[in-house]
Amino acid sequence: MADSNNSDGIPLSGTSTSLAAADKMEQVSSGLYDLIGVKGKASDSRPGVTECSGRDQEKYFQIFHPWSFYPASANDLDEAMKRLKAELPKHGWKVVDYGPDTSKNKNINLTADNDKKKYSVKVVQMAKNDPPKLSLIVVSGCYQVPDGEKVQRF
Repeated sequence: MADSNNSDGIPLSGTSTSLAAADKMEQVSSGLYDLIGVKGKASDSRPGVTECSGRDQEKYFQIFHPWSFYPASANDLDEAMKRLKAELPKHGWKVVDYGPDTSKNKNINLTADNDKKKYSVKVVQMAKNDPPKLSLIVVSGCYQVPDGEKVQRF
């Protein structure tokens, strides 16, 4: 996600309270879960709030949501990653990076941006884990709190 409004390249996502932005993040993560398209379960984690690099931390924040997907069958892990790579572009996401990392396990990494919604997701296929999983982290652009409000951190 790039935006010329910020030297760090993090786009502005508009005005929101931290709680409302976290609720929206859960909807985005739920949509990603649906795109995986294989049976399995997601970890039970909630979004968090972090500062926006280079911006007033009293007024600006980002939402992040780390979670994992565990396929019902380890054999479905490749299929889950292939489906994400194929389905994300059909739903407004642009895959900006895809391929193995430099670890000894050569984990497949996928990074995709949704410029319209101002979100980015990084997915790491961890086939050697026990149990095998997809590790996801979804991040938002920078939100500004409404006038008179404070950033709630959680």
